[in-house]
Amino acid sequence: MTISDHTYRRFDSELESLRARVMQMGGLVQTQIISAIEAFIAGDHDRMQKVIADDHRVNGMEVTIDEECSQIIVKRQPAANDLRLVMAVSKIVTDLERIGDEAAKIARIGQLVLQRDHLHTPRVSYVRDVAEISVEMLRGVLDAFARLDAVKATSIIRDDQIVDEKFRGIMRQLITYMLEDPRTITSAFDIVFIAKAIERIGDHAKNIAENVIYIVKGKDVRHIAFDQLEHTLRSSTP
Repeated sequence: MTISDHTYRRFDSELESLRARVMQMGGLVQTQIISAIEAFIAGDHDRMQKVIADDHRVNGMEVTIDEECSQIIVKRQPAANDLRLVMAVSKIVTDLERIGDEAAKIARIGQLVLQRDHLHTPRVSYVRDVAEISVEMLRGVLDAFARLDAVKATSIIRDDQIVDEKFRGIMRQLITYMLEDPRTITSAFDIVFIAKAIERIGDHAKNIAENVIYIVKGKDVRHIAFDQLEHTLRSSTP
């Protein structure tokens, strides 16, 4: 084996390690989100506290992966597809860290809701459907990243439109609820903030999907309307 072959194999190993770290971080973030939402719906104060306490682990993983990206760029000076991967990973971990922040936010607000009079708390089932879609988006986009699947990533971008519509529906329901019983206004606003956090998870999953497409196709699809996206991808080359 030549020195050049050894260097290439070492570089490939470093890239695979980088992707594995992203998946590990994604798995932790997914656990955080599911725990926060389930704890909120179940009224489990201790589980919500654990989500808040574990947020530092997500932050630490972001810092570690960012440092690894910087080291790869300095040492290996990657080009073309490899450079796209490293650049996209740096952006993806930022979105994962922000999803972790949203999980902690859901847990903190959920604790406030529990402290209020349960008789005056709007039904938490309002957020269940949109939460399930957002969690599935996160799960799906992590799978798309693992497989470098641009088609799967495109479907995640489409699903974000569903989450946005669900959020608007929650807003309409809660406004009606507050008008019918003004005593629920404070708690209803808390649930609005939780619903918004869930909607933001969908936004971050969409951002990750756009970066997966960038890795695979070499095309920046941010700010492109979905009805133009498929045509753009068909006309692009990796």
